[in-house]
Amino acid sequence: MTIHPHSATRRTRVVTKFAATAAAAALAFGVSTMPAYADGAIGNYEGNGENGLKVQTTKGEVGTTLFDLVLEDGTVLKTYCIDFETNIRKAEYQEDDWETYPGKGEFSQPAKVHWILQNSYPQVDVATLAQQSGVAGLNQKQALAGTQAAIWHFSNGIELKDGNNANVQALYDYLVENAVDEPQTAEPNISLSISPASAEGTAGETIGEFTVETTAESVPLTLEGPEGVELVDLETGEPVESVGNGGTFGIAVPEGTEPGSATVSASVSTEVHAGRLFRGTGNKPTQTLITAEKGEVSVDAGVSVNWTAGSQPSPSPSPSPSETPSPTPSDTPSPSPSETPSPSPSETPDDQAPPEDEDEGGLPVTGAAIGGLVAAAVAALGTGGAAMYLSRKRRSSSADSAE
Repeated sequence: MTIHPHSATRRTRVVTKFAATAAAAALAFGVSTMPAYADGAIGNYEGNGENGLKVQTTKGEVGTTLFDLVLEDGTVLKTYCIDFETNIRKAEYQEDDWETYPGKGEFSQPAKVHWILQNSYPQVDVATLAQQSGVAGLNQKQALAGTQAAIWHFSNGIELKDGNNANVQALYDYLVENAVDEPQTAEPNISLSISPASAEGTAGETIGEFTVETTAESVPLTLEGPEGVELVDLETGEPVESVGNGGTFGIAVPEGTEPGSATVSASVSTEVHAGRLFRGTGNKPTQTLITAEKGEVSVDAGVSVNWTAGSQPSPSPSPSPSETPSPTPSDTPSPSPSETPSPSPSETPDDQAPPEDEDEGGLPVTGAAIGGLVAAAVAALGTGGAAMYLSRKRRSSSADSAE
């Protein structure tokens, strides 16, 4: 095997090219989904991870390396080579089934390769591996070299020959002798999407009907938006925090909320096992890689909403302060100030005048009292007239007598 002359350059950027179905869906914080490992993840190799010791084989001396395969979400998978006779180059890699192995060599015992990956470095740390294998003083470079040589033994029929480091040879012998036909562990499927990618509405309503599709049992939802805005179940209107496969939700915006926007994000993750095969894509051949350790891969999705202000009800007009409400038919009109109510029977009798006030401007005199005064005056005049007549008559009689 020959290492590409530029393979020592470590990758410094996350691969952006991904499976067509995922790339089409992962637009501008809209629906985002990564093909499940079982469906074929995509990554890129552009440099090496860590190096081990060189080994002497029946097909020449060759270096040993753990290659970094970087997936779109930034996950770095450490991988071994399982194609001794093909050079590695900077290329895109597609996950595939072991049955489609494209490299040279028979690769007649993939199950034993899988056992080595599960029971050696880096899946098993160096100290534990040294104890299990009985190789005292084993270090990291030796562990890497012995593991890679054992993998090539079952993928390409490679044998180590004299002249290798003692610990490398000892570990190689241990792994080749103890490897068993261990079936490959089935990888859990992982996918997530939320549709549609966005929705619009007005304050005072529930915006959108977003549908979640996922392989996870339940997906937690995270809302970022103004206070009062919340995720709700479309049927019950109750707040929700997570949704399962096929579930729906909406975003309730209270009436009176200022125009604005909110986003909802979700993420699911799963553990991937060692032993996943990746083949190079394109027309130029490159080494076939196989994952050397388990790790966690996450899938993210998100949606956004925007809303405008809702319509406000028109206020009822207030009456003008200068306006005086008209009396209702049930109102009783007040008597005019010029009208004086007649006394009731229990008040002043018709034949008795009220006492006259000593001050001018006493109480007003009624008609009954005036009649009494007139009668008294007539009587007084009559009495006075009679008295004057008698007086005159006496004087006349006295004069006659004197004559």
